[in-house]
Amino acid sequence: MRNYADQQELILNQIKDKCCQRKNFSGCDLSGIDLRGIDLSGINLMGADLHEVNLSNSDLTNTNLNGANLIQATLCGASLTNADLSEANLTNADFTYANLCGSFLWRTQCSKTNLWGASLCDTNLTEADLSAAILIEASLIEANLFRANLAGAKLCGATLLEANLTEVNLTGADLTWTNLTKANLSQANLGETKLIYTKLWDTIMPDGITHEPQIVIMD
Repeated sequence: MRNYADQQELILNQIKDKCCQRKNFSGCDLSGIDLRGIDLSGINLMGADLHEVNLSNSDLTNTNLNGANLIQATLCGASLTNADLSEANLTNADFTYANLCGSFLWRTQCSKTNLWGASLCDTNLTEADLSAAILIEASLIEANLFRANLAGAKLCGATLLEANLTEVNLTGADLTWTNLTKANLSQANLGETKLIYTKLWDTIMPDGITHEPQIVIMD
């Protein structure tokens, strides 16, 4: 245990040290470490174990988190612009008000992830698992959600302007007050989806028909 603790402390000091030349921490075990407010931009954390890590308000711009374990991690207010989170595990992680604009989340596990108020503009979420995720008031403008799983997700008040929702699974999702203006829902599954005061202006529906500007009231 002593060696393990010493190793984690060494890695933490290297991350914090601006003069340290090391930028590759792929596969490292950083589980449970407090990394709040730290500049991690451009660092390679591919396959790293970051479960239960506190990264609130940290800068992860252009960071490689491909395949990383972020289960139950806290990233409130963190900046992940253009970060690579493909095939990472974000189950039960907290990304409240985080900035993920332009990030890559291909086949990322986001089940039960809290993305309340998060910015996901122009984010690639192709085939991501967002089942039961919280996306209340999130911004997904021009996001690519092709074949993503949003079953049971909460998207109340979210903005999906011009988002690609082709073949998305929205079974049981809550889209109350959601803005789907010019979004593409071609071949999407809307079974038992809540569409209460949902904005469907020029929205392409699952049958391929474009909706005239209207607000739908449907439970």
